[in-house]
Amino acid sequence: MDADLGAYIRAQIAKVNLIAMDRIWDNGFRQTTTSTKPVQTPDDFRGMKLRVPVSPLWTSMFKALDASPASINFNEVYSALQTKVVDGQENPLAIISTAKLYEVQKYCSLTNHMWDGFWFLANRRAWEALPDEVRGTVAKHINAAGLKERDDVAKLNATLQQDLAARGLVFNRPDPAPFRDKLRAAGFYTEWKAKYGDEAWSLLERSVGKLA
Repeated sequence: MDADLGAYIRAQIAKVNLIAMDRIWDNGFRQTTTSTKPVQTPDDFRGMKLRVPVSPLWTSMFKALDASPASINFNEVYSALQTKVVDGQENPLAIISTAKLYEVQKYCSLTNHMWDGFWFLANRRAWEALPDEVRGTVAKHINAAGLKERDDVAKLNATLQQDLAARGLVFNRPDPAPFRDKLRAAGFYTEWKAKYGDEAWSLLERSVGKLA
């Protein structure tokens, strides 16, 4: 995201009159928690009622894994897990900790199935109305803070597993290869390559290897 793919995405954001700072901030890799069983293989997702954000990308991914994704706003996640409306959910470890999801979940599978981050954005008209010196100073400090935030997230994730295990979560680390194979066979990568376009997809594969 600091290289060609990030530059491409920022250029797309600029088309809707928003300016994205150069450094994306890190929200971490997302993990899967459940109350029923650990996720060891793609087959463990079959029929699992899983809370996902209200987003087509998440729904598409977990349908491809044969789960039953349910789009639920985050402020309802704890109660949905507590009342067994859903069996599990997926989020970075920091969110699992701060939302106390360990109170209503038993297993945490380190699936690393998705990474996400967030851009600092500015309205183009307001941004360009600022003097060059002010824009440069603001951008410099936001980007520097973003790099520090990434370090903080890395350090936090390094300690959170131990903390969450002490609170009762049982951890496992599945092999990612069968999950990728399942997504590929289900057409997930092909679907999203078509949505994002060949240029964006080729930039992605330049960093992560062949997907579709």
